[in-house]
Amino acid sequence: MQDDLLVVGFDLEARREVHVSERASEHWKQLGYGGTGQLVCFYCFHGFEAPAGTRVPLVTRGRLGGKVRRHFAHPPGQAPAGGHGPETVWHITTKHLLAAWARSRPAVARVRLEQWTEDQDRRADVEVLLQDGTKIALEAQRKLMTDDGWRARHRDYERQGVVDVWFWRSQVHFPHVVLDEGLPVWFYSVSKREAATSLGRPHTRGHQWWKRSDLSVFGLHHPPCAVDELERVTMPLSELGLGPSGAVLPEDLRTRLRRSQQEAREEAGQLKRSDARYAKAVRESQERAACAPAPSPPPPLPVGGLRCEVCRRPLDPILAGSRRHILC
Repeated sequence: MQDDLLVVGFDLEARREVHVSERASEHWKQLGYGGTGQLVCFYCFHGFEAPAGTRVPLVTRGRLGGKVRRHFAHPPGQAPAGGHGPETVWHITTKHLLAAWARSRPAVARVRLEQWTEDQDRRADVEVLLQDGTKIALEAQRKLMTDDGWRARHRDYERQGVVDVWFWRSQVHFPHVVLDEGLPVWFYSVSKREAATSLGRPHTRGHQWWKRSDLSVFGLHHPPCAVDELERVTMPLSELGLGPSGAVLPEDLRTRLRRSQQEAREEAGQLKRSDARYAKAVRESQERAACAPAPSPPPPLPVGGLRCEVCRRPLDPILAGSRRHILC
């Protein structure tokens, strides 16, 4: 199933967007084509590729657990020429799927679509309130943003104490300023119901790397650093967790990261212990030298005698040319 074949419904009576996953197929069939007709295509009704107010009652296709997932569709011959724009379809559908996913997570107290922040300057695609009071904004981003444009939205959320989590369309390039701010990047495929993210590959272990304060970057790490080599991993959206810091990786991926980082920490620990042993040996040598008796003064020289410029002992006239003993 391609993303641009998916349709979001609009309930004319409830005056809100609806997604096929919210209710059973029998419910939607009663409201759509051949029923009351109050379930219409959201895009046609709101003027996407059709005059605003166009009412096209929808049919429900597919079945739960079947080869083709359940989805809304236009009745035969009633879709706009060429269908609806895939970017628009992806954005609306992803919002609803993210909302449904958030509702299914434990510790979530409330989920609402298209909600403004308290100061009315930003509207989140999906607003999530956790039971501990954390506010999360889930953003479905279908196209590339400029660094300044993204940073302005992120700063507004940050200023109001809102954790912003961004899901990008799979084929879209994301601004690397997201990684520079220490946030992970998430992608979502509507047709596959899969989320994806990028892991940072281990950093090169340069000079005295084991002395760095953050050793996690020398193993696989998430989120990546801004200039890391990236490894993309995919997972069903249903396997993602949701917590005070945002989306949470599945346990198997977190275990993989912990093991990779633990290997780096163990190697760093060995090198630190080697450094400590060397420092101890140097310190003990210096302490022994400090406790050693003072050297005896060199014997007096006869008149006109020579002295080694290294050890200051008498020097045979034969060695006058080198001005030092052979072994000095």
